Amino acid sequence: YFFWLKITKPTKMSSDEETFDSADAGAANCTPIEAGSVRKGGFLMIKGRPTKIVDVSKAKVGKHGAAKCHFVGIDIFNQKKYEQICPASAQLAEPIVTRTEYTLVDISDDGFLSLMASDNSMRDDLKVPEDAALAKKLKERIDEGKDTLVTILGAVGEEQCIDCKEVAS
Repeated sequence: YFFWLKITKPTKMSSDEETFDSADAGAANCTPIEAGSVRKGGFLMIKGRPTKIVDVSKAKVGKHGAAKCHFVGIDIFNQKKYEQICPASAQLAEPIVTRTEYTLVDISDDGFLSLMASDNSMRDDLKVPEDAALAKKLKERIDEGKDTLVTILGAVGEEQCIDCKEVAS
């Protein structure tokens, strides 16, 4: 069988600049990592969510089978449990997780935290955390007038208050 293939040069469009369509797979703020090198305590995107890995197991399957990795991760924002099984050679996404400390200034009536960064810039776009105990602790500290540092955890475009502590004098 013979197939004839005509090779043509790409033609330039009337505009000189090239345009590219982009698709977002939810992994914009991630770095690639091989499944075999993921460790317990690390971070991994499982089913589109940033998770902290709490269990890793590796199994060598059969004589010619590739090693498989089983990951169990807890979502860093809503504490839901996620699992994933994949070959050890698979490329996975590791979310870039940031921790930032802000000084708590106030809590607005509509449930937003008023925060001040170390460079004295203000932020009012984060809601009071869903965690009832932490929310209560933050409100008590504001009512008592104590200086409070809050820790904001951020990954893949999401941010949430996860902790608070008293400012060291």
